[in-house]
Order: sequence, then C-alpha cells, then structure tokens
Amino acid sequence: MSIPEGDYEKGAKLFKTRCATCHTVEEGSGKTGPHLHGLFGRTTGAVSGYNYSQANKNAGVTWDDQTLFDYLENPKKYMPGNKMAFAGFKKADDRANIIAYLKEATK
Repeated sequence: MSIPEGDYEKGAKLFKTRCATCHTVEEGSGKTGPHLHGLFGRTTGAVSGYNYSQANKNAGVTWDDQTLFDYLENPKKYMPGNKMAFAGFKKADDRANIIAYLKEATK
C-alpha cells in the first residue's frame, strides 16, 4: 500500500494523545518507551540505555516512512515479541499523519 500524504498538525495531535504517554521526540528523554529523536535511519533496538525486547534488538529494521507505516498498523504483528503495548493505527491516514509529524519533530 502506498503511503498517503500526511498532515503534520494532525500527526502532532495524534502523537500527543496516543504516543506521548510512552515516547518523547527529544533526545535522551525516553519514558516507558525509548525516545524517538533521530528515529529516521535508525536501526531497531539502537537507543543506548533503553532495555529493548530481544525481538526488537534482533529485528534489524531501519526506520523510514515505509517501515514505520507498516509497523504502526499493528506493532505486535509486524514485530512479534516486542514490548510495545500499543495496538496500532488502523487508518492509513492516521499512520501517514504520525509519520509526517515524526519526520519533523525527531530531527
């Protein structure tokens, strides 16, 4: 499936309500989940100091638009055994909006 064009503002709102409980976009300030600063181009399990699951450490996925789009639909299905409790964004537009936000906010 091709990725729809995302909307930064809608993505920011979704991040605040659905992701910010566990993640931050600032470097070095993770919560329950790792921080997402520098996410694009990073390999799974690479944030120093965060205790990743073996599934995440061994996945070898490099985060980009497509891998995030696929992962965020259903994290447990995409990467069986990972610790993320989030069920996913079923709507393609929601995933595209989150990606649009993260591309700017995690630089």
